Amino acid sequence: MKSVIIHDKISEFAGSEIVLESMYEVIPSPIYTLFYNSHALKGTQLEKAIIKTTFLQNIPYIQTIFRNLLPLFVLAVETINIRDYDLVITSSHSVAKNILTFPHQFHICYCHTPMRYAWDLYFKYMKNMGYKKFVFAPIMNYIRLWDKAGSDRVDLFIANSQHTQKRIKKYYGKDSIVLYPPVQVPIIPSVKKEDYYVTIARFVPYKKVDIIINAFTMMGDKKLFVIGDGPDKKRLKKIAKDNIIFTGYLDRDNLIKILGKAKGFVFAAEEDFGIAPVEAQACGVPVIAFGKGGILETVIDGKTGLYFYEQTENAIIEAVMKFEKERFDISYIKKHAQKFSRENFIIKFKEIITKLNI
Repeated sequence: MKSVIIHDKISEFAGSEIVLESMYEVIPSPIYTLFYNSHALKGTQLEKAIIKTTFLQNIPYIQTIFRNLLPLFVLAVETINIRDYDLVITSSHSVAKNILTFPHQFHICYCHTPMRYAWDLYFKYMKNMGYKKFVFAPIMNYIRLWDKAGSDRVDLFIANSQHTQKRIKKYYGKDSIVLYPPVQVPIIPSVKKEDYYVTIARFVPYKKVDIIINAFTMMGDKKLFVIGDGPDKKRLKKIAKDNIIFTGYLDRDNLIKILGKAKGFVFAAEEDFGIAPVEAQACGVPVIAFGKGGILETVIDGKTGLYFYEQTENAIIEAVMKFEKERFDISYIKKHAQKFSRENFIIKFKEIITKLNI
């Protein structure tokens, strides 16, 4: 059996790339992607993988301008010829699942999310586009139809959470099985907690890092470490005060060092899964999170963290005040995180592949 893996793009080594690496460990295969940054894979198992790209790889500054090139993603993925393979595995949050397959092939799609900007976040994206929306609206209408059509070429959908499973059913009308993504959950010794909070995110609007920063700015006396980077960096730094510390992206050791000593982790996005809150729990850090989406499957309210129910500064402030009056069992929090380990993912993904009997 010849197998191949298709992944949307590799511009960083984040949650979906950890899934990709784990899939590759189970079934080493050539990897096709629209474009990739080789530096993002240094020190990972994917560093030595056979990786093939599309014409997008040759566009100057593709790593920084790709957000404006979605229509080209649609064209690029359909230039990938995978006729010679029997098993097709796509790791998709954008266009990978729409790869052109052939009748003799079995197509498994690990769906991180249905295409957000075509479906549930469509109106939010249009609202922020100004006059450009008059050009992009008809394009997105086509992409939505194209995205739905591509779902008919998937033989087995794997959702990364029950939340994603519901969205796959709603937008594509397809059933799926749930396999939580692998999270690096090292067993580390408990360390003395210090008087600060942490948030980890890409600096893009839907992550809602701005309301976390605003909330901690309003509180003033509580320190917040903001770990990450992204297009909104300048804007976020402008609204931050002295109690907000930006670290940029951190290597694994330094991230664990800062995260492990935090008294709490703050998360304001509505995610399909959300890897960072699980990483925090693996370090024995309770989570203060927006109580909607995949977080309901990873954080146990009152035991491994607390929820707030509005994406506002006041809701976060109230949650932090409540949080500081609570006591959490650190050992229980760590144990809970282990159910999302890489080892569990690999075991269950192997079972899925074996049952196919291809």
